[in-house]
Amino acid sequence: MKFKVLLFYKYVKFPEPGRFQEEHLKFCEANDIKGRVWISDEGINATVSGTVENIEKYKSEIRKYPEFSDIWFKEDEHNEHAFRKIHVRLKKEIVNASFGEVDLSKTARRLKPEELNQFYESGKDFVIVDARNDYESIIGKFKNAIAPKMDTFRDWPKVVEELKEFKDKTIVTYCTGGIRCEKASALLVENGFKDVYQMDGGIWNYVTQHPDKYWEGSVFVFDGRCIVTPNTKEEIKHIGKCYYCGKPTSYYINCHNQDCDKMLLTCDECKVENDYCCSDKCRRAPNRRKRIHG
Repeated sequence: MKFKVLLFYKYVKFPEPGRFQEEHLKFCEANDIKGRVWISDEGINATVSGTVENIEKYKSEIRKYPEFSDIWFKEDEHNEHAFRKIHVRLKKEIVNASFGEVDLSKTARRLKPEELNQFYESGKDFVIVDARNDYESIIGKFKNAIAPKMDTFRDWPKVVEELKEFKDKTIVTYCTGGIRCEKASALLVENGFKDVYQMDGGIWNYVTQHPDKYWEGSVFVFDGRCIVTPNTKEEIKHIGKCYYCGKPTSYYINCHNQDCDKMLLTCDECKVENDYCCSDKCRRAPNRRKRIHG
């Protein structure tokens, strides 16, 4: 049976999000749609999975709301559900920014994937900036991108301050599907940056059209797949380094000492050799997860 994964969002003034939340959860449960859907009066943000047939029903269900009739679904094929459950939740923000009101009418111009290629190939003087968390950018980024150290998207205002030396340069922001760049780029514009773009459709739109081009490494995704590796060229397939041996890899585990739970980038060999733990102390710890397989 073939499945699909949908990634989509839209910032739009949306009335009665509480009513939508109740109705939408019932629809998803009745049609075996799994994933996470955040809804608020500022719009919707979701990643869901289902069979090809059920996903088509789901897209029709979303588009019956006038506010979402033109929504852009980024789609990927999969061989099973990418989630175990469905969560439809009412949120204050559809992506947790917590840096105050941002005028989304000032969001940056959208840059198409082929236009970004032209930027690179023409030798244009531009700065490309990752608006994701650092654990995402460690395993994948655009060529020559600035990848600020961010634990969460709430750190973006601090990054804006750090980027002020580039106020007069062309800036391109990017994130996974575009939602973070809506606010990230608008905040740059509000702070006086003169020539700002956002990657249209995010990384996902770029790598589905141009693998093996200017994207280096893998893409961190927030579903059961965790990692998508779009490139086939070995030199740009993996850019992350194994915590233990330094070999190129893109795969994360959490230290199996549950009192530590440190996120580790590791190759297959080293995770087994080190008993899925970050240190000798953690390997000896009593509160370790049980290994089911691998």
